[in-house]
Amino acid sequence: MERRAFLLGSAVLALAPCVALPQARRLRVSATRQNLVGATHPATEVWTYNGSVPGPELRFKQGERLKLEVENALGVDTTVHWHGVRLPNAMDGVPGVTQAPIASRGGRFVYEFDLPDAGTYWYHPHLGDGEQLGRGLFGALVVEERDPPPVDRDLVWVLSDWRLDREARIRPDFGNAMDASHAGRIGNTVTLNGVVPDSFGVRAGERVRLRLVNASSARIYALNFEGHEPWVIALDGHPVAPHWFQRVVLGPGMRADVILDCTAAPGSLHRVVDDFYRGRAYELLKIRYGAEKPLRTSFEPAPRLAANPVKQPAEHAERHRIVLGGGMMGALPNQQEHKGIFWTVNGKPLPHGGHDHAPLLSLKLGQSYVVELVNETSWHHPMHLHGHVFRVLSKNGKEVLPRQWADTVLLDPRSRAEIALVADNPGNWMLHCHVLEHQATGMMALVRVA
Repeated sequence: MERRAFLLGSAVLALAPCVALPQARRLRVSATRQNLVGATHPATEVWTYNGSVPGPELRFKQGERLKLEVENALGVDTTVHWHGVRLPNAMDGVPGVTQAPIASRGGRFVYEFDLPDAGTYWYHPHLGDGEQLGRGLFGALVVEERDPPPVDRDLVWVLSDWRLDREARIRPDFGNAMDASHAGRIGNTVTLNGVVPDSFGVRAGERVRLRLVNASSARIYALNFEGHEPWVIALDGHPVAPHWFQRVVLGPGMRADVILDCTAAPGSLHRVVDDFYRGRAYELLKIRYGAEKPLRTSFEPAPRLAANPVKQPAEHAERHRIVLGGGMMGALPNQQEHKGIFWTVNGKPLPHGGHDHAPLLSLKLGQSYVVELVNETSWHHPMHLHGHVFRVLSKNGKEVLPRQWADTVLLDPRSRAEIALVADNPGNWMLHCHVLEHQATGMMALVRVA
C-alpha cells in the first residue's frame, strides 16, 4: 500500500526541524491544536510547551547555566523533568520528591542548574500515568560540546507516537489496565518533530549529525537506514567509540547521536525502516537525495567525542540486586490488596503516588556500586535512573562493547543487566521503568544518596 493510503492500523510519519531557542527563558504549558497527520486530516488538540509539539529545542553550550521559568496554563498540575541531566535534586521535577507540582491555571516554577555534560537530552513532565507526555509535552535539550565535531548539519529527530481516532483526536483511554499490564500505551501514529513530509532531503557527500530522541511513553524503535552505515557516536548523551549498528534501537527515554554520511548517488531514494516489532515493520521515511553535485567523494573517519566529566566506578564495588516482577503472564500483585498495581520491584508493588515509602537502596555519597537488574517479566523495561549516569557492564552475562555510559538501560523479557556507578549526587532519586504505564502501576522506587 502507498504510505498516504492509510492512517490508522499502521503509522503516519512526520519530520520537520525542531524550533531552536538557544536563549529561551520561559516555557509556557498550554493546550492548542496542531496538524499531526497531514493537511487532509483535522488538526489534533495537543498539550504544548510554547505552543508547539515538540516543545522548543533548547540549545546550550557545555558548562553553561540553564535558567527557565515554567508557567502552567493547563487545567492540571505539572512538572518538568530534565531527562538524563546530572543536576541538583531540587531541580529534578519529581512531584512529592523534589518539588511540589506546578499548580494548574497559572502556577510557576523556575528551574536553574549548570549543564556539566555535553550531549542530547530531553524534557517532559513527571506526573501521572503518561497522559501529559502522550498529549504532546516533550522537547529536546541539546548541550553542545565546547569543540563540536565538524558536520554539515546538526539536527534533532524527536520520535513520538500517538493513539488517535479516525478524526485525528487523541483517544482518552490513558491508564487503562490492558496497556498498563502489557507493553504500555503504544500508539497507532508515529511522528517525527510533529509534522508529516514524505522524505528527508539530503545532498550527496554531506555529513549529517542526527540526534535521535525516543519521546514515546512505551514504543521501542529499531531504525534501519537502508543503503547507509550510520555511525553511533553517543548514547544517552555520552560519547562512545564510533561504531556501526545495522539497527539503532531506542527504548522510551533513550537517545543516540549518529553520523549519517550521505554516500549514495544524487537523485536516489533510500528507506529508513522501523522494524523492532516482529511482523510490524514500516517505512519511517525516505532519504531523498537532491540532484546537486556531491559535496565530497570521501569522508574522514567518524569523530570521537571528548568524554564528559563522569567519575569512573572503582573496580571493587558494593553489589546490589534488583528484581523486576509482575505484569500479564507473570506474578501479578494481588488485585484485591493492590487494585490497579501490576508490577513489583524486589517483590513490592509501589504506586506512582506512593513517594513516602522507604528507599529501595541507600547509597553512600562518593562510593561505587554494581547493580544487577533482573527482569523476570514477559515484557521490555527501559530502566531509568535520575541524577546519575552508569556504565552498562553486561547483558545476560556478556560484556557490553563498546563501553558506554547511560541513564536508561533496555531490559529484554526474562533478561538481566549489570550496571556500575558512582553515587556522587546527593538526594532522593527515582529509579523506574520508562514505559510510563509500568511506572504508574508499580515499577518504580527511590534510591537515596547521602
